[in-house]
Amino acid sequence: MTHNPAGEDPVLAGYRQSIDNIDAAMIHILAERFRITQAVGAHKAAHQLPPSDPGREERQIARLRALAVEARLDPEFSEKFLRFIIEEVIHHHERARSK
Repeated sequence: MTHNPAGEDPVLAGYRQSIDNIDAAMIHILAERFRITQAVGAHKAAHQLPPSDPGREERQIARLRALAVEARLDPEFSEKFLRFIIEEVIHHHERARSK
């Protein structure tokens, strides 16, 4: 195994750089998603629409579970992740409604 001058395994360093890039992209994607859902929350509040739409949420979860299977990602994990995001979005929508 060849080590770089700093003593870090170059293969491991390459993997870690890729992970860092993916993490940064995920943060930017989540930020954009939340910017959009905040606009949705403002729209819902302005039109007295409910902060959540359980039917849409369940359709989205089913759709993303299927995508997870296609992508060889654990669908249970993907559902937990999506439910966490949905809960946070609903919380934001409830706050927008109470303003």
